[in-house]
Amino acid sequence: MPKAAKFLMAFVLACGIAAGVGFLAFAHAVKQAAPANPPAADAVVVLTGGEDRIEAGIKLLAQRKGKRLLISGVNPSTRAAEIERLTGYDRRLFDCCIDFGYVAVDTTTNAEETRAWAANWRFSRLILVTSSYHMPRSLLEFSRVLPDVELLPYPVVTRSLQLDAWWQHRHTARVMGVEYVKFLASAVRLAVARVLGIGQRHAAVGDDVPRPARG
Repeated sequence: MPKAAKFLMAFVLACGIAAGVGFLAFAHAVKQAAPANPPAADAVVVLTGGEDRIEAGIKLLAQRKGKRLLISGVNPSTRAAEIERLTGYDRRLFDCCIDFGYVAVDTTTNAEETRAWAANWRFSRLILVTSSYHMPRSLLEFSRVLPDVELLPYPVVTRSLQLDAWWQHRHTARVMGVEYVKFLASAVRLAVARVLGIGQRHAAVGDDVPRPARG
C-alpha cells in the first residue's frame, strides 16, 4: 500500500477516534448539566424550541435575576396571552418586562436577534436559558455573535430524553448525535472567526429589536 494511502487511513482513523471521544465527553457534559441558582444579570434570554424553557426563563425574571426577558424565536402566530395562560404568571410581568422575538429561526439567528435587543437596552451580562443538550452549541454561537457579552448558562433538563442511559434509547441517541455534529460545526465557525479576526456586524440600536408583545 502506498505511503500516502497509509497516511490517509491513519488520519481518518485518528479523526474518527477523536470524534468518538469528543462525543462521549459531550454526552457526559449534557448528562451532568442541571439548572443552578445563577447570579443576577442584566437580563434573561430564552431560546424557544424545547419543553420548560419559557417557564424557566419567566421564573428567573420573577426572581429578579434580570431586568427583562427576551423570548427569542417565537412562532409568529403565538401571542403573549397564550404563553401567559400556559405558564400561569401575572399579566403585569408580561406587560412590563417580557419581549417577544419573532425573527429568529435557528440558533445563529437567536444570537443575532439577541444582539440587537441587548444593544438596544445596553445589556452586557445575560442569563441564557435553553435545553441542556442545546446549551453547548448555543454558547458557541452566542460567543461568536456577541463577543463582548458575558453569558451565564442556565440549562433546562429535557424530560422526554433519557440522558442517564442515552445509548439505550434510539430517540435520545439520535438527538445527541445530531446536536454533537451541529456543535462541531459551531465550534469550527467560532474558531475561524477568532483566528481570522473576523468582526461581527453589530446591529444598530433600534434595528429589528424585539418589543413587548400584546394580546
